[in-house]
This record gives sequence, C-alpha cells and structure tokens, in this order.
Amino acid sequence: MNNPKLKSFNYAVGMFGTSIPINMLKTYAAFYYVDSLGLTMLQMSLILTVYAFVDALDNPIYGFLSDRTRSRWGRRRPWLTIGTPLLVLGLIAFFSTPAFLAGDSLLAYAMLFYIFTGTLDSVINANYGALFPELFRTDASRASTNALRQAFQLVAMIISIALTPVVTDAIGFQLTAIIYGILGGVVILYMTFTSQETHVHDEETKPELWDSIKSLLVNPKFWVAGFANAFYSAAMSLVLVALPFFVKYKLQIPNSQSTILFASVLIIAIVGVAIWAWLVKKFGMMPVWRAALAFLAVAFVPLYFANSLPTAIVGCVLVGLGFAGAITTMDLVGAKIMDEDTQKHNVRREGIISSAMGFMNRLNGLITGQAFALVFRIYGFESGDKPGPAPDQAASFLMAISPFVLMLISFTFSFFISFKNRQPAASEALPKE
Repeated sequence: MNNPKLKSFNYAVGMFGTSIPINMLKTYAAFYYVDSLGLTMLQMSLILTVYAFVDALDNPIYGFLSDRTRSRWGRRRPWLTIGTPLLVLGLIAFFSTPAFLAGDSLLAYAMLFYIFTGTLDSVINANYGALFPELFRTDASRASTNALRQAFQLVAMIISIALTPVVTDAIGFQLTAIIYGILGGVVILYMTFTSQETHVHDEETKPELWDSIKSLLVNPKFWVAGFANAFYSAAMSLVLVALPFFVKYKLQIPNSQSTILFASVLIIAIVGVAIWAWLVKKFGMMPVWRAALAFLAVAFVPLYFANSLPTAIVGCVLVGLGFAGAITTMDLVGAKIMDEDTQKHNVRREGIISSAMGFMNRLNGLITGQAFALVFRIYGFESGDKPGPAPDQAASFLMAISPFVLMLISFTFSFFISFKNRQPAASEALPKE
C-alpha cells in the first residue's frame, strides 16, 4: 500500500472494531449480572478469576498458531475472519440471558459466555496486535499510527461505555449487544481485508512453541513491561467496572449521568492522545511512558474526594488525560520488545509475543476479581439487593483507592526496563516501510 496515511487509517480503524464488543462486556458484565440479575459479588469474582486462568492458557496458543499459519491469505487474516463472527455471537449471547436462569445455572451461563467472548477477543487481539510492528517499522510511524488507533479506541469507548447507560435504558442490553456486536464486527473485517501483511516465504523458519516460551521466560523486559501493563490495565478496568456503582452509591445521582463521567474521561483522552504522541516524538518513548503512568496514579487522588457530579467530572478529566498517555505509549514498548526478539533470534513471532503481552494484560482479571472479593469482605457488599452498610465506601474503594495503588505498582515496574536507541535496518527480517 503506497499511501502511508491510508495504510495507517485502515489498520488503526480496526481498534474501533475490536474495542466495542470487549468494552461493553467488561464494563457492564458485573453491573448487568450483579445489580440487575442477582449474581453475587463473590460469584462475579469467581468468573473473573477463572477467566484469568483460562486466558493464561489460551493466549500463547493463539499467538503460536497464528505465527505458524501459512495460507494464501496470510498468517493473521484467516484467524480474524473466523474469529470475528464468533466474537459477535458470544457478546449477544452473554447479554441475552434466559429469564428462567437463577442461582448456579445463572452463574454457569454467565461464566460460559464471558469466557467464550473473552477468548474470542484474545484471538482477535493476538492477530491484530501482531500486525502493528510488522506493518510499521519506525518509531515515528508507530507513534503516529498508534495515536490514531488509540483515538479510534476512545471513540469506540464513548459509544460502548459512555453512551451505553442511555442506550440500554432505551432499548435494553440485548438489542444494544446486537448493535454493538455487528458494528464492531464489520469494522474488524474491513481492517482485515484492507491491511496487507508482509509476505511470508515458505522457507522462512516457523517458530517453535517451547523455544518461544523459553525465550520469553528468560526475557526480563517482557516480564517488566508485562507486569507494568497488567497493573495499569487492572486499574483502568476497575474504573470502568466501578463507575456505575460509584454513580449510584457514592454520588447518588441517576445512572444515566454516568454517561457524563465516562465522556469526561474519554473525550479528554482523545485530545490527550495527540499531546502525548507529540511528547513521545520530542522526548522519547521511555520517559514519556513513565510520566504518563505517574500522572495517572496521581489523578485518582481527587477522584477519591469527589462527592458530586462537578467534582467527579474534574477527577475523571484528570484520569482521562493520564489514560491517554498510557495507551499512547504502552503499545510502543511492546513493539520494541518484538523488534529485539526478531533481531536476536531471526524468527518472526509477533503473534506469540503479542498474545503473551495480552495474557499479561489480562492478568487484570485476576487482580480485579480479588478487588471484588475484598469489597465483599471489607464492606459487606454482596449484591444490588444486599449492598451492605457502606456501599459508598465500597464504591470509592473500587473507583479510586485500588486504582491508585495499582498505578503506583505499575509506575515502579517501569524503571526496570530500557532500550537501545536504534531503528531496524533494511537487512533485518522485516522490511522498512
């Protein structure tokens, strides 16, 4: 593809498609099942914990299979084409709960389709993420393309998170899931068939599973970046999941006004992405990454003291600006790790590394699951029917205290990794743009 801007657009818009289904699932799963259908906090914690372990097993396998795929359509396209409609069906099924389910049967249904939808999201993102370092070979092109795709992600989050309370109040969760699923699926398929991945020669060495796993196990940069990403992701996952509870129990305002707070985070983040991308080009990736993580940690302090819609908006704006910095820089760190692996081993395994980074990212399910369990044990918050004696404090714990602590841990990890300043040479395994 000769037009760099069109190439960036066609790839970046895929983030819009991948974000819509999974954001609706992860943001509203707990509120839908716990507050509306009667699932308990401990049962939701169990779902998130089991899913985290399933995700730990399936992510490396998806990446490995993708890297070893050889077809006339490429390595990534077959997986994206097959996985997308299944992802859509999983989302619709999760929010189309049969009315007769209750107790253990409700738990089983929720767990089945949460894991099914989540694992299909892993398939999609392992392949989508693997295309990024392959298609864009310089720090400058990566920074600009990543800023664009994060902007698309934020627009998707405005739709699938900020507008969802209004939409579901009007048409219900089932129809909302159908609309979001189809919209996201169409965009993913557009990206799939317009992004031309690099040709793989038949004689090119296929990565071996155990060799790839061993190389990751002994790669300290993978672990440091992975844990930094996991704790950051857990912090933001808690914010998204906790905000409906925060609106209802701490601010005590109508649920529909959570749209205003979600929008405060996401709209400022869209503007912030361009600012952080400019900072990366001016000061370099690593110092800006660390600054973004520190800023996001501090942003949760005023959110803890928020007690009204205006004060909560201020806190959410600050969180949104820090969030923009994290999403602008985090993928650049992952791409650098893939570059170094290719240069060192002369084997292209972006899919395995991307899915392994995705697994580390999805450790947030284990962390957020424990946060829900702590809310039950400390504050006695069991469900919407039994919120306990201090539901406002429980909501603050999920929305501000836990994310603040998690971001401090993420920021600390960021100081244990660094990269040499060099661009890939033309003679290396992947060509320049």
